[in-house]
Amino acid sequence: MKKIGLFYSFNSHKTAKLAERIKEEFKDTSFEALNAENVNEKQFLTFDNLILGVPTWFDGELPNYWDEFGPAIEDMDLKGKYIALFGLGDQVGYPENFLDAVGIMAELLESRGAVIVGLTSTQGYSFESSKAVRDNKFLGLAIDFENQAHLNKERVQQWASQLRKEFI
Repeated sequence: MKKIGLFYSFNSHKTAKLAERIKEEFKDTSFEALNAENVNEKQFLTFDNLILGVPTWFDGELPNYWDEFGPAIEDMDLKGKYIALFGLGDQVGYPENFLDAVGIMAELLESRGAVIVGLTSTQGYSFESSKAVRDNKFLGLAIDFENQAHLNKERVQQWASQLRKEFI
């Protein structure tokens, strides 16, 4: 497996906590963590395997740092890149846009040629709608710290095992 780049906000407590669990699952792999708030095009394009932390903000929006990096992604050729997304949301408090940011990011990355890997089942979640769902699967790992934190460890372990098979 090629080196993995993990991009997430080092300043977002829950996203960073989840990223630490993901890093632990890949401790025997060539791996580099980068702060998404300071990412540049060269860093992003260095990796063939990427994991992006994409929490949903407000009413289904990308965090500012990903929104601001979006125009750079729009100019990239991402063919040959395998990208896994993990998202955080609140399915009870925001059931009408649970994990929307993951769907927004997946669409942008796919439009540039990236392959989205790490899709997960929607079973066990209860929400009204989500841009992160395609064919009854989330376009990445779905985490709800507010309502299902007790499932996080198992979900991360299963997802990491899946990614080991899907990354190149």
